[in-house]
Amino acid sequence: MPFDRKLSSFMLPLALLSWVGLLVCSLLYAHPQQIGNTSFPGWPMLVAQAVFAAAVFLHERAQPDRLRGLDFVGLLRRLLLGPGLLATVCVGLHLLEDLFRQQTPGISSVVSTVAYTINVGLFILFLARTNYSWRSLVLFRSSARLRRQWGWFEALLGITLLVRLVSWSPPQAVLIGVLVFLGGFGAYLSSNQKWVAYLNRRQKLETVLLQLGIIVAMGVFVGYFLRTAHTVRLITPAPQQAFLLLNAFFAAFYAFMGLMVTFFNLPTAGVFEQKREEILSLQRLTQLIQKSQTAEEVYRMLFDSAIQTVEADAAWLEADNSSTDYRGQHYRIAPEQATAVCQLLAEYNLGQIEYLNNDLPNSTGFRSLNLPYGSLIVMPLRSSKRQYGALYMLKEQRQGFDRENLSILQTFTSQTVLSIENLQLMQASIQNQLVQEELKIASSVQDSLIPKDLPIDNWFEISSHALAAKEVGGDFYDFLHLPGRRLAVLIGDVSGKGITAAFHVAQMKGIFHALMQENPLARNEREKFPVPSKFMAQANNALARCLEKAAFITASLYIIDYEHGGFVFARAGHCHTLYYHSIKEEVSYFHTAGLGLGIIRNDTYEKHIKNQFYDYNPGDVMVIYTDGIVEARGEGGEEYGEDRLLQMLERTYYLDATAIKERILSDLEEFSRGQPIHDDQTLLVIKFKDSEPEARL
Repeated sequence: MPFDRKLSSFMLPLALLSWVGLLVCSLLYAHPQQIGNTSFPGWPMLVAQAVFAAAVFLHERAQPDRLRGLDFVGLLRRLLLGPGLLATVCVGLHLLEDLFRQQTPGISSVVSTVAYTINVGLFILFLARTNYSWRSLVLFRSSARLRRQWGWFEALLGITLLVRLVSWSPPQAVLIGVLVFLGGFGAYLSSNQKWVAYLNRRQKLETVLLQLGIIVAMGVFVGYFLRTAHTVRLITPAPQQAFLLLNAFFAAFYAFMGLMVTFFNLPTAGVFEQKREEILSLQRLTQLIQKSQTAEEVYRMLFDSAIQTVEADAAWLEADNSSTDYRGQHYRIAPEQATAVCQLLAEYNLGQIEYLNNDLPNSTGFRSLNLPYGSLIVMPLRSSKRQYGALYMLKEQRQGFDRENLSILQTFTSQTVLSIENLQLMQASIQNQLVQEELKIASSVQDSLIPKDLPIDNWFEISSHALAAKEVGGDFYDFLHLPGRRLAVLIGDVSGKGITAAFHVAQMKGIFHALMQENPLARNEREKFPVPSKFMAQANNALARCLEKAAFITASLYIIDYEHGGFVFARAGHCHTLYYHSIKEEVSYFHTAGLGLGIIRNDTYEKHIKNQFYDYNPGDVMVIYTDGIVEARGEGGEEYGEDRLLQMLERTYYLDATAIKERILSDLEEFSRGQPIHDDQTLLVIKFKDSEPEARL
């Protein structure tokens, strides 16, 4: 900020001048014979030291944040380079002073005083840099409340330290009480160092070593000042020694608390709590579809959820929707400032794209706006056909956002656009007052949710079929490619039919894509995405407040690792999986336990869902379906049944996936010829190739 740069430029010469004054006062105080054996008072030296300390601390405070992105180890490494070098200078000056004392006794005391004053200056500079380096770490991803608390702590600590330069000494009980309070307050603030949760194993070890190095460097200074306090050749006022030792105590305390937090990872729970809040925010957004609220309420819910999730210090939303008079809102920012930012982005052709800037004060254009913010995210709200507005998030600190924030906002805005489009479709159907037209619109929405392009790979074949019993059905399926050559396959059935079922399908697909996001805190590649049972538990929690009391959803999730030849799946009350084992040459069903989503709406649901692992072989066939297949009725009212489906796979397993599907559907059609379709019918056939590909990509 301009004010910070002016403050820094003013404090630097003040610090230099006050140190020169401190040196002169120290020489006159320690060597009265230089001024005719007249006793020189100690208070000018204490005043010079107080001004010097205040100038150095204010100069360091005005500097830009020393934390660069997520380079926590680099910050500590840069901090230690100074203390290590300063400790060496301190010891060297001590040895030099001893050498001069032995060779030229008349000069040694003067040299010792100069060396002492230099070390005082180096020590205070080290303390200032240590203080504001720890401030960067403690306030990383912090709330506004924590930043205010740190400001109070910094002010109280500074007052306490400067008071120690005064000859007056408070009662021992008061002094101990103040120190205990500041120690407890500092411990509380230090326990909020969320940066530790972002370190990997190697970085944690390096961080521990660096923090130990800082403590050792501090110990060198403490030892130096304790030694000089008892030497008869260097005379300094007692308050100066108390001030320096109290400074050393709190600097060592910072390093020790950082070391303890690194060992025990105290802030990790806060990071996972943030992930939970993101899922709850997404759940609240999905509820809007079911409640049929207005577009303005959808916009407002997005705005409030986004601010809460990314902990923005300021934000505004611009809406461009002809179906509502709502045009946006602002949060802790003046409209003219928001307009200036939009105009600047438009000048650089950045107005309609996703944009992330974590260093606004040093960015061309933004510097001239003189904004009190350091980070900006712009997230447009758009579909493939039109623009619905844009969301702007600001934080006061630099490096305030990361790619995870960007990903979460992408999910929020995508869900919002889907909600708005569904609301527009529903409003259009109400205006037309034609039930048939309403069903056609909802059917179009549902049709757009069905994957048109099936996954293609030389390790497997997939063929699909979907037929709704009415214009709008409740069956659904989806695919999602995951890193590590894995494929997630989801199939399910929403209870009921019609518009409500279609909306629940949209909710389930949105939850699928939201929950199957990469977890940045995972210890390895295999843990970056939830296993099927964990996904079902999280989906049940997200749906608990969305579904009507009598509604539920059955589903099965398969994660196929087609490079290593295995898959894991979980069944939430859905139809059993039909499987052909090529080595055993037999067809059977996987009979696994599982309870439908929404039946139990509390944390005990996870006990009712289990994972099952299976290693497949080339030539194996998996048939996944909804109950509309096996419950189809024949001429006499009997059901098609699981046994007949099993027999069809026994007769067709050697064919490719598409041929197997066509033979099953042909047999189903012949069985139910002339009978109406009572339930939605969905069928997926997955066949693993008879031979592996010649070369892996």
